[in-house]
Amino acid sequence: MIERSHARTQLAEALGRSPVVAILGPRQCGKTTLARLVASDRDTTWFDLEDPQAIRRLENPKLALSPLTGLVVIDEVQRQPELFPLLRVLADREPSPARFLILGSASPFLLRLTSESLAGRVEFIELGGFDLFEVGSAEQSRLWLRGGFPRSFLARNERDSSAWRDSFIATFLERDLPQLGIGVAAPTMRRFWTMLAHYHGQTWNGAELGRAFGVSAKTVRAYLDVLTATFVVRQVQPWFENLAKRQVKAPKVYLRDSGLLHALLGANTRDELLSHPKVGASWEGFALEQVLRREPGDPYFWATHAGAEVDLVLMRRAQRWGYEFKFADAPRLTHSMTIALHDLALDQLWVVYPGDHSYPLAERITAVGLGQLTSGPAFGVTPASPPPAPERHGL
Repeated sequence: MIERSHARTQLAEALGRSPVVAILGPRQCGKTTLARLVASDRDTTWFDLEDPQAIRRLENPKLALSPLTGLVVIDEVQRQPELFPLLRVLADREPSPARFLILGSASPFLLRLTSESLAGRVEFIELGGFDLFEVGSAEQSRLWLRGGFPRSFLARNERDSSAWRDSFIATFLERDLPQLGIGVAAPTMRRFWTMLAHYHGQTWNGAELGRAFGVSAKTVRAYLDVLTATFVVRQVQPWFENLAKRQVKAPKVYLRDSGLLHALLGANTRDELLSHPKVGASWEGFALEQVLRREPGDPYFWATHAGAEVDLVLMRRAQRWGYEFKFADAPRLTHSMTIALHDLALDQLWVVYPGDHSYPLAERITAVGLGQLTSGPAFGVTPASPPPAPERHGL
């Protein structure tokens, strides 16, 4: 079993300070398993709203929930939205005899309902699949190829992993989205999701996608927002500076799980991935997700129409950090990096690549191996050693 120690600590701390905690994320990412780990040493009452018996227990929800003490877990909470006003009343009791942990697959409806009904009372925890810090840097190649969904990552072999991801995509489109109140036909959304996989890592162009898809730019934007709200797509918004340069103002789009990306691209083996034209973009999105697990915050990117860009901009402890992701053996300094460092007044620019070493490229610009994220402080001391001899990286 892979210990999700960071998520477990985060959840325990949230339950200690908030009357209601919501774990949100895609189905099959491990929400229920995490909740059971935290609940194992607590007095807990559990309601699984996919279980008919639990549904019957909540036919009179006030009578069922009011007397409870300790931790009360409600799984698949989106199935009974009428519970939210009652949870607000129960959370406001003083002193509060219970903490409520609600689990749900993210959807625009669930997020809006939770925010409106439980404003000021709920703390959100976003959970995805396994990340590099949980599985260890030695598993980097496997995690990149298979993605972080537990059953995909832990499958016995590549064929089983690929089959699980294909099944997940079908179930997500044919069952999960309709259950979340999203009325887009499964074949339509699959075509769009597959098309989006080929735009992975690119700037959003709704007009172009709409023409290719045969619908309006407004329609494809609505499809994009659905996949974003259900945590399978990430939109990285552009960062603006007051510069005399034409800057890109549309978001960049990534599929959040690399395994699902590879399934939609038809690249489910090592050889298929390394020979695929999207291999560099795939690794960029994978590395970006790993960084955001370690350095949470609002992610941005910056680019000009003249070609200067930086893949990720984060505010970290009152400092402005930039990240470039390079699928290369030993990345080198580029003119674009120098421009970004100067124009954005970055305190540090990290050039993240698939290797195991770090070395300086210039003042405040350092190449760092993605595997080093799992050891010591994030992007620790910049070493003074020269670049290592090139070696072949991959899966």
